[in-house]
Amino acid sequence: MLFEKEALSAGYRYVAGVDEAGRGPLAGPVVAGAVILDLERVVDGLDDSKKLAPSLRESLFDRIRKTSIAIGVGVVQPGRIDQVNILRATLECMRIAVERLPVRADFALVDGNQRAPLDIGQKTIVSGDALCPSISAASIVAKVVRDRLMAYYHTKFPLYNFLSNKGYGTREHKSAIARHGVCPIHRKSFHGVKEFVTISNDPIHCSIS
Repeated sequence: MLFEKEALSAGYRYVAGVDEAGRGPLAGPVVAGAVILDLERVVDGLDDSKKLAPSLRESLFDRIRKTSIAIGVGVVQPGRIDQVNILRATLECMRIAVERLPVRADFALVDGNQRAPLDIGQKTIVSGDALCPSISAASIVAKVVRDRLMAYYHTKFPLYNFLSNKGYGTREHKSAIARHGVCPIHRKSFHGVKEFVTISNDPIHCSIS
């Protein structure tokens, strides 16, 4: 908890870890989490969400919700990603997550090397999701929320098997795009998708309603 304690010793009171999930997929939103940990009740086992089994992520997510001071979630949809590019959309998503914290943070620890557009102090930490418990918690929140969203989208667009691939460019997913075209949650500016944007979609399987 070195980074959190450094911020607290500098006079900040509510320090939020911030991270995202879903920068690379061909479909679905990018999601960011912001977490203000209670440093007296830090959950054991926090780590980069990508290193954790899904069942463990879910368990940690529940424990983070019960023990943290505050949690915020940001979601930016594919249309916005296509409009502004994935980097800008990700940073925007981080801002939304911080703004949605029910307790206002006065400092943020942000995963990576890109500063988010926040109106509070911040520190970027490369590989922060493995080094900083607050960011680890945020990465777990972002990943679990995004996976649940993709499970929902699977019920709307079953041809693409989002339940399994979570929108990432697996061979199965790319084959489905080639066969059926794109659906409303595909990122139409991404390589592997934009080549098929003009292909007509099956209105039965690719309706958002």
